Amino acid sequence: MLIRVDEASERPIYAQIADSVRSDIVARRVGPGTVLPPARDVAAGLGINVHTVLRAYQDLRDEGLVDLRRRRGAVITAAADGVAELRDEVQALVNRAASLGIAPGTLAAVVESVAPERRTGASGGPALAAVTRSSGSPGEVPAA
Repeated sequence: MLIRVDEASERPIYAQIADSVRSDIVARRVGPGTVLPPARDVAAGLGINVHTVLRAYQDLRDEGLVDLRRRRGAVITAAADGVAELRDEVQALVNRAASLGIAPGTLAAVVESVAPERRTGASGGPALAAVTRSSGSPGEVPAA
C-alpha cells in the first residue's frame, strides 16, 4: 500500500490520504482485514501532523471503510469488498451513459440524487505500507 500526497494540490492533505486509501480499496490492492500503518508512522513518513492522518482515518471510519480500535489500529472493513465489486458495475454505467451522450458531470449528478448515505463496519489482519510525498521517494512504514 502506498499513501500518496501531492504538496502542490489545493485538496487538504487529510483528504488526499483518505483518497489514496479509497483508491487502493477500489483497485483491490488492500482488502478486508488489512491493517493500515499507524498514524504516527504515516505522519512521520510524510512530515505532517499526526492529527492530519487521524482525520483521514476518521473520515474513512465514518464511511464504513475502516474500523478504528485502540491498540489494534485502523483496519479495512468488509465493506471494502463491496466497494471493489461496485467498480465493474460503475464502469458499465459510465460506458452506458457515454453511449447515450450523457456527460460525466450529469451522470455524477444523477448518482448523487439517488445515493443514500450508509455507514458500516468490520475487522481484520496485518499489512505493510509505504508513504510518499509528490516531491520525494516512497519510504516503507511498518504496520501495527
